[in-house]
Amino acid sequence: MEPFKIHILGCGSALPTLRHYASSQVVEIREKVLMLDCAEGAQMQLRKCRVRFTKLSHVFITHLHGDHCFGLLGMISTFGLLGRTAPLHIHAPKALGPELDRQIKFFTHDLGYEIVFYPVDTTERQVVYEDRSMMVESIPLEHRVPCCGYLITEKPSLPHIRRDMMDCYGIPMSQVGNIKNGADWVTDDGEIIPNARLVRPADPPRSYAYMTDTRYMPNLHEQLKGVTTLYHESTYGMDNLLQAEKYYHSTARQAGTVARDAGVGKLLLGHYSSRYEDEEVLLKEAKEVFDNTFLTSEMAVFDA
Repeated sequence: MEPFKIHILGCGSALPTLRHYASSQVVEIREKVLMLDCAEGAQMQLRKCRVRFTKLSHVFITHLHGDHCFGLLGMISTFGLLGRTAPLHIHAPKALGPELDRQIKFFTHDLGYEIVFYPVDTTERQVVYEDRSMMVESIPLEHRVPCCGYLITEKPSLPHIRRDMMDCYGIPMSQVGNIKNGADWVTDDGEIIPNARLVRPADPPRSYAYMTDTRYMPNLHEQLKGVTTLYHESTYGMDNLLQAEKYYHSTARQAGTVARDAGVGKLLLGHYSSRYEDEEVLLKEAKEVFDNTFLTSEMAVFDA
């Protein structure tokens, strides 16, 4: 099975602490590297997690609060100093486009590579990036500024060849592609070997939903049905429900409710308020609703 890994670079919220960096993640999927949000310090965390800078091709920004995008310009500048030549594709709310362009012109000179900006309409679910192996969609969220989450989905892969059957019927390796694409095999004696005997089913497609800063949305689960892994912000516990409602954030219990109602495989919590010195209280709260829940932490790695 091809890697589909989520690297946590930061899982804190807006107020800096000595325990957590602000929001940023890196996703490795089928030899590609994507970044979800780019908070202050993200490039230092990227070095620590040992994901190669050169493989990072796309950055997806959820909204224009500093704890989700203050690290972007610094990372862009560093890539230039490192001699990057490949374009860097940035997907974000459209208001970031002209501001980012202004800052790049002001702070960097002869960057050496192209920044390609794609405005994202945070009010609609839409495909914001797609290639042969995966698709990234925006999911509208409800926060104090325009905001969306992102859903990364693998496209179905081809079935697995049964090597024992290939050997049994003396099928040459040159036919692997045809058989993976559904062809039968005809022996020298004219016997037709059905394709179903020559392959094993393909791995089921995996998906990862990154749902950060949002108030509890009772219908959000309808957008996330059957997702393999869900990250949902859990800034507060129910002890601070009024704060969550005031600032358009969610509690850990509400995150668990979304995960349960969507029927996801597992839930990752993050975007912790600085008032919690021990996030176990948030984990306990979410697990009361959805048991297969995990706390994120810096440098943790999860399979989608």
